[in-house]
Amino acid sequence: MSTPPIIPTLEDVAKEAGVSTATVSRCLNNKANVSMATQRRVMAAAEALKYTPNFNARAMVAKRSNTVGAIIPTMENAIFAQGLQAFQETLHNLNYNLLVSSSAYQPKLEAEQIRELVARGADGLLLIGYERDDSVYEFLKSRGVPAMVAWASLPYKGHASVGFDNRSSMRMLADHVISMGHKRVGVISGITDGNDRAKERLNGIRDSWRAHSLNINDLHVIQTPYQFENGATAFETLMVANQKPTVVMCGNDVLAAGAISKARELGLNIPNDVSVTGFDDIELARYVFPALTTVHVPHRSMGRIAAQNLVDLIEHRTENFSHQLDVSIVMRDTLRRI
Repeated sequence: MSTPPIIPTLEDVAKEAGVSTATVSRCLNNKANVSMATQRRVMAAAEALKYTPNFNARAMVAKRSNTVGAIIPTMENAIFAQGLQAFQETLHNLNYNLLVSSSAYQPKLEAEQIRELVARGADGLLLIGYERDDSVYEFLKSRGVPAMVAWASLPYKGHASVGFDNRSSMRMLADHVISMGHKRVGVISGITDGNDRAKERLNGIRDSWRAHSLNINDLHVIQTPYQFENGATAFETLMVANQKPTVVMCGNDVLAAGAISKARELGLNIPNDVSVTGFDDIELARYVFPALTTVHVPHRSMGRIAAQNLVDLIEHRTENFSHQLDVSIVMRDTLRRI
């Protein structure tokens, strides 16, 4: 029978470094009043002994785990990558760790993941968009776990948020598209059921359509999951209709990239035969050919602000927080005037 490994303790590190356990604790928790020489000695002793702090014990004392959970709808494309990276980097600088789950756009699964992260001791949560059952928010409130909504901004909802107005942002792009002479518009939207971001973007296009006194029945909309191949399939469906659109507005850049790919396969020239627009301005938008006209979302700023202010909520430095970010149209090569 093998001998179980000896797990070094705080006392072992203190003995090795020739200091008290209190001094070791202060060093490991980055507390003040410890000289640089002592700090180096303690850290060298901890490394030599391969000492790992007991985070469960630390959490019991501090009544915090210094862990934040984030639940994103998908990991299959880059929609959330930049924002989540900035979120994680900022948390790290604030001495917090990040646990990430993906709900696959399934509200029931997201609710289960929220409860699981809270059960694991998450001090706070990052959630994407507002649309979920009220019982989820009530559960978080009852457990005293703050949640920060991102990628959307609807202050009247009353939840802490860092994001942008999806409706007015897409309205801005639609206004620009119509100003360039386009009257026959096809739309490839994300699924709006359970997704307030997709719903608000589609509503933004409809707002613009009505404001320009255009017939809402001439707006051809296909809803489909946010995947490259779905954008391609939806684009082909729009282009075989009797009234072919002069522009296809897509709910995000991934759908738009799929549309561009299918256009090339069908022998269509973008933008001479048909224009295409996206939304998000993820890295893909710059490297598809032709480069994609889209709405720029400040993903990294959103991630940084969300992390800082979620930690402020956790540490009771603020009671609520709503921050609306500006977006802008990025004109590239897939939209032309007609």
